[in-house]
Amino acid sequence: MRVYAGVLSLALMAAVSGASWAAKAPAKTGAKPSPAPVAWTVDKAASRLGFHASMNDTAFDGVFRRWEANIVFDPANLAASHVTATVETGSAITGDPTRDEALPTADWFFVQKFPKATFTAKTFKALGPNRYEADGDLTIRGVTRPAALPFNLTITGKVAKMDGQLVIDRSQFGVGQGQWKAGDAVKLPVTVTVKLQAVRAR
Repeated sequence: MRVYAGVLSLALMAAVSGASWAAKAPAKTGAKPSPAPVAWTVDKAASRLGFHASMNDTAFDGVFRRWEANIVFDPANLAASHVTATVETGSAITGDPTRDEALPTADWFFVQKFPKATFTAKTFKALGPNRYEADGDLTIRGVTRPAALPFNLTITGKVAKMDGQLVIDRSQFGVGQGQWKAGDAVKLPVTVTVKLQAVRAR
C-alpha cells in the first residue's frame, strides 16, 4: 500500500536550516546603526527537518535527508530578515519500505515532475522572549500557499539553536491523489518539524 509521509517546510523551514543570519545597515540618518551582518554555519549532524503524519489512526514520523537554506535573520532587525529554504522531496524517508517506495510517485510528491519544495519568508514577527514567526510562501507540487512558521531561537555565545513546527493540510498542495486524496486512511494534517543548530562563522 502506498502512503503519504509528509512534506516540507520548510521549515521550512522548516525550515529553517543554515547559511547566514544577518541584517542590512540603514542609511546614515542619525539613527542607531543596525547590527552588522552575522554569518552562521549550520551543524547538519545536530539539525533535522522532519514530519509527523498519521495513517489508519497510527502516527508515524519521517525525515528529509537533503535540504538547503539561505537564512538572513537578526532579532534586532526583523525588517531586514528573510529566508529561502529548498527541500529535495525525493529524500523523504519514514523507515517503512512500502511507504518510502510510494512517496516519490505521482500520487504523492511526484518527484519526477516536482523534485523540490520551497519555503520563502520576508516577514518576521516577535511573539515573545526568544519566540518568532516567519510568514511566507510554501510551494509543493507547484502549488504555492501562504504559510506561517512559529519558532524558538536561543543564541548563546557563538551557538544558535532553533526549533519550530508548521502544520499544513496536504490536500491544499495536491499531495495524495486517487484513493489517498481524502483523509480516510492518511490524515490530511501533517506537521513539519525543524530543529537547527548553527555556529557563528566569525
